[in-house]
This record gives sequence, structure tokens and C-alpha cells, in this order.
Amino acid sequence: MRTKHYIGYLALITLLSVFSLQIDTNLSLFEQWQLLTKPEVASEFRDVFFTQAQLPRLSITLLVGAMLGLTGSLMQQLTQNNLTSPLTLGTSSGAWLALVVVNIWFVDWVADYSALAAMVGALVAFGLIVSIAGVRNMTGLPLVVSGMVINILLGSIATAIIILNAQFAQNIFMWGAGDLSQYSWDWFEWLLPRSAIAIVILIVAPRILTLMKLGQEGAAARGLAVLPAFGTLMVMGIWLVSASITAVGIISFIGLLTPNIARAMGARTPRDELISSMLLGAMLLIITDSAAISLSLWLEETIPSGVAAAAIGAPALIWFTRKKLTATDQLNLSMSQGKTALSKRAVCSIVIMSIVGVLVYSFVTHGMNGIQWSVPGEFQWQLRWPRMLTALSVGIALSVAGIILQRIVYNPLASPDILGVSSGATFAIITTGVIAGPLLSAFNWGIAFFGSMSVLMLLLIIGKRSHFNPSNFVLSGIALTALLEALVQFSLAQGSGDSYKILLWLTGSIYRVTADTALMLCLAIMVLLTAVFAISRWLTLISIGRQFSNARGLNPTVANTLMLTIVALLCAFSTATVGPISFVGLVAPHMAMMLGARKVKEQLSVGALIGATLMLWADWLGQIAIYPSQVAAGTLVAILGSTYFLFLMLKSKFS
Repeated sequence: MRTKHYIGYLALITLLSVFSLQIDTNLSLFEQWQLLTKPEVASEFRDVFFTQAQLPRLSITLLVGAMLGLTGSLMQQLTQNNLTSPLTLGTSSGAWLALVVVNIWFVDWVADYSALAAMVGALVAFGLIVSIAGVRNMTGLPLVVSGMVINILLGSIATAIIILNAQFAQNIFMWGAGDLSQYSWDWFEWLLPRSAIAIVILIVAPRILTLMKLGQEGAAARGLAVLPAFGTLMVMGIWLVSASITAVGIISFIGLLTPNIARAMGARTPRDELISSMLLGAMLLIITDSAAISLSLWLEETIPSGVAAAAIGAPALIWFTRKKLTATDQLNLSMSQGKTALSKRAVCSIVIMSIVGVLVYSFVTHGMNGIQWSVPGEFQWQLRWPRMLTALSVGIALSVAGIILQRIVYNPLASPDILGVSSGATFAIITTGVIAGPLLSAFNWGIAFFGSMSVLMLLLIIGKRSHFNPSNFVLSGIALTALLEALVQFSLAQGSGDSYKILLWLTGSIYRVTADTALMLCLAIMVLLTAVFAISRWLTLISIGRQFSNARGLNPTVANTLMLTIVALLCAFSTATVGPISFVGLVAPHMAMMLGARKVKEQLSVGALIGATLMLWADWLGQIAIYPSQVAAGTLVAILGSTYFLFLMLKSKFS
């Protein structure tokens, strides 16, 4: 790319910077220039605000945007994967978890060791992903899926820590949403020297990246030590991401978008792409931050820049999923199919686990003298049975929803949480609660249904265009989930009295459920489950193929619409009652298949029993694990489910 293009980018960045400085000030351009060249003349509040708030914010925006753009380009060229970024590699969630730990338990380390802690967390997350996907799979979808699972796992752990230390939550909410607001030059002065490693990357990386385009064998034949070079450059990039997150929080999608834009704008060589991505990253973050400032002034609410970045980036990720992945990528996503027939021993084992779970939940508690067996009194039983019934109902609902989704879209990775269906219900409820009133209102089930159904319809439109390609479908769901989660973070960052309630609900906590709510939920789920069994033949025909089902007299459009409506209702009832629950809708159907439940009715029965048992045990463990505090069932299920899913990917890798 010629020098004039860089000059054009710099000119555009300058114009955008000038525009950004005009948004929230009544200073003229001449007065701003005077304050810029002679800051000592600042005498009024507006002058001080310009020199100590607006200018530092603009400066750190440029710096962070450039660093994220550079890191995104570096990661994508190293992995030769256009979907690689700090977000999809899980490094952001690793850094976030480390910073949460330091801010809550090691407060004295915050000033000196935050960046180091963030880097350690990011490196651990990246190490997990490489060990799961494998170095040879860095170019394919397994890398992105592994990153998604690591994000859920580490995010669940971070949320659990915040819940147990709620007094620190508010500052962490705003930080997690990505806040570029500045009130002095301190953070910019802290970040600038830590970004100097970018110069080393620009000098050293281009030749290495050029050689790596030849492949590992080709690069090694020309004298490059591939793994040390890969590791060194990746560590440098992770350091830049960690320092940026420490300074301003999580800003999603900048590192994903800018390299793709740079290539679309004509960047062909590694050096061109690195430099162009830096400049485009600064440009894109200025645009994003300007939009956030403008919206904040219009709505009279603080809009974190990270939320605005997610609102721009999620549709872009959906756009990039139009790229078809290779057959190898599809193969690497396949999972072990397990047994070919369901045995009586497997059924008996599941039933016994369920019965033992009910007995343990009913009679085993954690008292003052530790774990003990006791017959609950009337008061204790009135507190206990609604939780037990709710856990069973939610487990059944999400398992059945996952089975239907996987069979309709022919995708073993389809589940309400991964495809964003649960996130749609979550966002609808929280948005309505923030705008219109209390979080847990009488209309939450209807609101959740609207949110779930909206996301389902959007996913079906996207999926139909790609002929329900599993890779594209899952990536679209990831993008929607990331967008919805960023908007949820915005709601939490508002600092309302309901913030802690919202966070607790988001973890999938069951302890607030009343007897009436539990009974209504159980009744609704049983009615929907009966309907699913009544039309199970439709699901069997559709599972074989749409043309086959049409030849047997079934209208696939009508059948799909009805079954997806049932999925939306199942997700709405469970999400509105206990909040979003991850992995039950993915793990339970797969475990049923592994046990040999191939037929639709078999999978529905066994999967529902597994999901119910999983939720029951998770809620019981959450009550006794750190007594007298409690860990929400949804948090434990997310941790256990993501661990199980990672195990499956590792097993698939070595099989």
C-alpha cells in the first residue's frame, strides 16, 4: 500500500479527532487550539474539562484503537484465520478474570501489577485454547469455538466471584463494559510506555509473517524457528491487549474488524496490513467513541464505548461468516457419536442418578456442623421443594429445546445459549426492566418469548441464506450473543438499585423462586413437553431431511415454525424464571446420543432426564460448596458444561 494511503488515513483520523472534540464543548476551534498549545491558560471549568477530560479521552482512544488494530492483524496473520481476535481467542475474558481477582482479593497490587495480572490471565486462556484446538487447527473454526467456550467458562467464574463480593461490583461493571472516560492524563501516561512494544512488532513481525505465509514447513526450510517466533509475537500481542484492558476495560470487535477492512482496502503485504490496521483501529474507535458520547448526551445516560463497539462489530462478524469454511473445519467440529443403541443399563444409571439427586436434595444439607442428613421441617420443606421443582423443570426445558434445535438445523453445536436464543430473552427482560419498571414483573414470560422468537427468526434468515451451514450458523449465534451480552453490561453499568438483582438473575440463581412460580413453570413445561412428544414424528421426518419429510406429506415450513415456537416458549419460561443457563441445552442432548438414544422419543426422554438431573445436582452443590454463601446453579452448570465440552473437543482431537 502506497504512502499516500497512510497519509489519507492520518488526515481522516485528524478530521475525526477534531469532530470528536466538538461534541461536548462550547469552546471554539481557536480556543481549543489555544488550550492545546498553551494548556496553562486554562482558567474556567470548560477549559479544564477540555484539557483534563476531552483531550486525554481522545488520546487514549487513539492509542487503544491503534493497539487493538495492530494486535488483531498480528493474530490473524499468525493464525491465518480471518476470524481471530482477542475476543474470539478468549484472551479478553482471561485478562478480565485476572483483573477481577486482583481488584477484589489483591487490592494492594492493583496499581503496580494489574497489567501483569491481565497478561497472565490472557496467556492462560490462550494456552487452553491452543491445547484444545491444536496448533494445526489455528486456521479453522475449532479455534473460534474453543475461544467461545473458554469465554463462557472464564466469564462464569468471574461473575461468581463478583456475586460473592458484591460491594466491589459497580466499578467492575463499568470497566467490563469498556469505558474510555478520562479525568486526567494518568491512564494515558501509564499506557503509552507499555505500548512501545508495538514498535518492535512493526520492525520484526513483517518478515516473520511473510515467511509464515509459506506454511510451517516452508518457513522452517528458510531458517525460521516457527514455534518460537509464533509464541514470541503472540505474547507481544497479548501484552498490548492486556495493557489496553487494564486501562479502559474490554473493547470488543475492533481487533476483529480492522484487519478485514484493511485487506478489503487493498493491504496485501504483512507490513501494509499491520500499519493499516493500526490506523483503521484508531479511526474506528474514534467513530465508536464519538457515537457513544453523542448517544450519552442525547439519552442523558452514560453509554460505554465498549457497548457501541459491540453494536457495530456483531453485525460485521455475521457479515464475515458468509465465508465458507473448509471441509476439514467441519470434520474437526464433529463429535464422538457414542453407542448405536440405548441399553437398559444406561437408562437405569440415569434413573438412579436422578432418584439419588432428589433424595440428596431433599435430605442432605449443610448445617453448623458440616454436611448432614436430616428430615426437613415444614418451613424448610416450603423453602426447598420450589427450588427442586424449578431446577428439574428448567433442566427439562433447556434439554428439549436443545434437542429440537439440533435436529431442525442439523447442527450438533446448536443450543439455546450458543445460538443466542437465551440471550434474546435475557436482553428483552433486562431492557424492559430498565426502561419500564421492576426486573421481575408479571409480564416477563411474554417479554422473554418475544426476545427468544426474535433471535430465532433472525438466525433462521441468516441460516437459510447459507443453507444452514453449521459453521456459519454457530458463528452468527456467537455474534448475536456477544452483542446482547454487551448491551446487558450496559444495563448493569447504569448503577441502578436493581444492578445486583440483575447480576444475580444473570447467574441463573434459583433461590428467589416462589412456590406459585415453581408450579406455574412446571405446568407450562409439562404442557410443552407433551406437545413435543405429540409431534415427535415430525421431528423424526425433518431429522432425515426436508425433502424426505415433504415427500411424506409434512409441510416443513409449518412444522419448523411450530417447533421453533415451542423452543422459544421453553427458553422464555426457563429464562424468565431463573435467568440464562448455559450448556444444558448442548450437553444433555449430546450425552443422550452418546448413551445410544438415537430415536427422537428416546433422545427426548433421556435428554430431559439428564438435563433435569444436571440442574438438580448443580443447585444442590451450589448450596453447600461454600456455605453459608451460595453459588448460583447457572454458574456451576456453565463451569461444568464448558469443562465437559472442552473434554469432548480434546477427545475428538486425539481420536
